[in-house]
Amino acid sequence: MTTEPVKQDAFLQAAIAEARQGLAEGGIPIGSVLVCDGRIIGRGHNRRVQSGSVVLHAEMDALENAGRQPAAVYRRCTLYTTLSPCSMCSGAILLYGIPSVVIGENQSFRGEEALLLERGVSVTVVDDDDCVSLMREFTAGSPELWHEDIGFE
Repeated sequence: MTTEPVKQDAFLQAAIAEARQGLAEGGIPIGSVLVCDGRIIGRGHNRRVQSGSVVLHAEMDALENAGRQPAAVYRRCTLYTTLSPCSMCSGAILLYGIPSVVIGENQSFRGEEALLLERGVSVTVVDDDDCVSLMREFTAGSPELWHEDIGFE
């Protein structure tokens, strides 16, 4: 796993825009984009609250919005996400053979990064200040909703 200093990556910025949209809709501020060959093919944000869904985390929403793709496409993708992916989202990354994940921050929640690394996925943690502050403010203001989303009591 690599950790990079804060940088202004256009794809991470697109994921942050998705997170902000989710927050504006009354949801949880986590965003994601799926990038293939230098182009966003799917974008999404956590929509569990807005859709009453049990599975629409940001990564799952981005995959869903990318639509059905051949396996060869997923194997050329990088998934950008504002927060470290949970077990469910990491499972989807592994299932579809996505080789690279860029994580905006993992201070608020450390997902299955070790599993991804163990299975050969390139994992880069950016430690982006915007990602950290979005989650810090959200978890302080809505701890019950955050705990529901991530599966804590």
